[in-house]
Amino acid sequence: MKSCRTLSCRKRKLNLNTPTSKSPPHNSGGLTYRDSGVDIDAGDRLVENIKPFAKRTMRPEVIGGIGGFGALVEISKKYREPVLVSGTDGVGTKLKLAFELDRHDTVGIDLVGMSVNDILVQGAEPLFFLDYFACGKLDVDAATEVIKGIAFGCEQAGCALIGGETAEMPGMYPAGEYDLAGFAVGVVEKSDIISGKDIRAGDVVIGLASNGAHSNGYSLVRKIISTHKIDLKQKLDGKPLSDLIMAPTRIYVKPLLALMKSLTVKGMAHITGGGLLENVPRVLPEDVVAQLDGKAWHTPALFDWLRDKGNVAPQEMYRTFNCGIGMVVIVADSDADAALAQLNAAGERATVIGAIRSRQGTEAQTQVA
Repeated sequence: MKSCRTLSCRKRKLNLNTPTSKSPPHNSGGLTYRDSGVDIDAGDRLVENIKPFAKRTMRPEVIGGIGGFGALVEISKKYREPVLVSGTDGVGTKLKLAFELDRHDTVGIDLVGMSVNDILVQGAEPLFFLDYFACGKLDVDAATEVIKGIAFGCEQAGCALIGGETAEMPGMYPAGEYDLAGFAVGVVEKSDIISGKDIRAGDVVIGLASNGAHSNGYSLVRKIISTHKIDLKQKLDGKPLSDLIMAPTRIYVKPLLALMKSLTVKGMAHITGGGLLENVPRVLPEDVVAQLDGKAWHTPALFDWLRDKGNVAPQEMYRTFNCGIGMVVIVADSDADAALAQLNAAGERATVIGAIRSRQGTEAQTQVA
């Protein structure tokens, strides 16, 4: 069963204000969809469960009440030359740990965070988000927790959860497992697109603290856990290791949108797969280097534990994990103090972690010393 959730939905269209229609009685004389392993009634229960959470994410641009096959969203009239920015992602093998721990309440936040943080770095305000939830047999309680997390992530990002798809496909996934994908669409004024082209030597690199490993590097995390037969109930830095490993991706949208209104942000990099070494160069002109000071920020205990337990080399850590910095913001030196003050006042843990300098030859564009 592929069960659509547009504006309103998850098949039979999740109308946010009216009850979902009941399925007709099962045919007692022949095979039914349920006999093949697909439970339409379970899908309907999921729709009812998630309605209040999806409803809290609505924005004025969403055109509701249509019950159609697609969700309609208009672009705010405040934009003169609006440019749409889109991004898509998943949660990766972090899901394997969610299955093992039977913890499904945070991976939905991860799903949203990975996409909205990506489109944010080009200056985009996220407008809406859609998800795809696929499983072999629908566990309504687990799916509800996942989608509640997606809705909570959308609230943090200020975007509307306008729809999605629940696909129940017997034989495709092991019992108790599912896969997640999603995409976000945002909008930016054409003249306000952040491309990094104005970054110059002398600019300042600000790092915003992460919540942990977010959703990257988990194949290595799981390798370390399995190799050393780690008990995830053990304490690290006063907390269960499982809590540190499953901490959801931090969503930086609201404080950074506010910062962009206050001063000129020259470039931003979301630190995802590839870590600091691979992501910061994506926003740099070819003639500069981001020189980072690895001692300038607090490295959470989780990363020290991963490095030591897995005997992972420092440079491998920096090209695999965010190592405590989930977002990089580049501003002019004259704006650095104001940026730090505003970000920290908004609840972020922001610090200067380096500077932009001229590039020598073909040297690597991001270096951590």
